[in-house]
Amino acid sequence: MALAAAALAAAAPGFSHAQAKTKVAAVYTVPFEQQWVSRIHKALKAAEARGEIEYKASENVANADYERVLREYATAGNQLIVGESFAVEAAARKVAKDFPKTAFLMGSSGKPQAPNFSVFDNYIQEPAYLTGMIAGGMTKSNRIGMVGGFPIPEVNRLMHAFMAGAKETNPKVEFTVTFINSWFDPPKAKEAAFAMIDQGADLLYAERFGVSDAAKERSKLAVGNVINTQDKYPDTVVASALWNMEPTIDLALKKVKDGKFTAEDYGQYSMMKHKGSELAPLGSFEKKVPPEVVAKVKAREQAIRDGKFTVPVNDSQPKSSAK
Repeated sequence: MALAAAALAAAAPGFSHAQAKTKVAAVYTVPFEQQWVSRIHKALKAAEARGEIEYKASENVANADYERVLREYATAGNQLIVGESFAVEAAARKVAKDFPKTAFLMGSSGKPQAPNFSVFDNYIQEPAYLTGMIAGGMTKSNRIGMVGGFPIPEVNRLMHAFMAGAKETNPKVEFTVTFINSWFDPPKAKEAAFAMIDQGADLLYAERFGVSDAAKERSKLAVGNVINTQDKYPDTVVASALWNMEPTIDLALKKVKDGKFTAEDYGQYSMMKHKGSELAPLGSFEKKVPPEVVAKVKAREQAIRDGKFTVPVNDSQPKSSAK
């Protein structure tokens, strides 16, 4: 009887659907190892490792080809498509309209688009503020260099948060800010960082790859963003603000599986209260950061988690303050 019941259950409508893996595709304009994309890729690979999804992804897709690749994945029957639409906003939204039964979860500065285009963002300004506090306590020249990709809200808000944190622990600190107008050009970022060091910066905000290399070569310090690279730069990277995409990805996957995916803004799931971001362990710098600075950072971190302190979101382009 048990075997018969099992056979009937297996044959029942919806049984195989409930057990089937969700088909997911991702389209990235940069390499998998690029900071921002690597966090999305990591979360999706984790879901794949758990046996929840079938995952396919394309990296280094040119903006001109982005719409075509999106359409190919949608036509192939992928149930969820993930990517970044910042430079291809109109094209991505157009594809979503043409495939209303496909779920789209895209990095975007825009709003959700009914019925199926959800957006997310790296709202990790909270740990960025904390890394700024550490940086303010570590600089000796009171001059910090900051190298960013493009001056878009996703970058600007993290830079402003970092600067505000640094000012809390060191009101004398000044900043030199530059953008390389690329999401992945380590040599260009490295050259920009060298120029800042030549101008007196002894600590660098590494929003892009290449900056920590410059800091290492000149025996300066760096603060990481989105990922933790301290294992590669144990004497250089003091702290990092980490972005965890798992809360965002896992929620979207659940909604797709449950047939409840709608157009939403997933940005909040990148915040600390949802475990979407965190301050990386100090690691090799645990005993190098002044104890009084560590105490202030821990107190501020707890205040953020308790909802007693809110890091302002400032999406305007940050400016240099150093003279």
